[in-house]
Amino acid sequence: MHEMALCEGIRNTVEQVAATHGATAVSLVRLEIGRFAGVEKPALEFAWEVVMRGSVAEGATLVMIDLPGKAMCYDCAREVELSARLDPCPECGGGRLLPTGGDEMRIRDMEVT
Repeated sequence: MHEMALCEGIRNTVEQVAATHGATAVSLVRLEIGRFAGVEKPALEFAWEVVMRGSVAEGATLVMIDLPGKAMCYDCAREVELSARLDPCPECGGGRLLPTGGDEMRIRDMEVT
């Protein structure tokens, strides 16, 4: 379950940001997660509860924001959204696509006190 490792990285970042800003608690963290990031959301929610224990983010709400999968189609020269990584272009049906987004995961923002 790599979601535990992801949450440990998030915890480190959240604690660093909170310390930098003199915050004593984090009440909410918003994550942007791309469609192709390979993150299992139920597993991430479980890992969140476990990993955040004893940190400034213990009890914080985790909000996951979905980002679409995107690719540049070489056949019609359009950037398109994809449901699955190997789908053909929804505009022209072409199969020559360069992924341009959807594999990212980042902290969008957080609320602190």
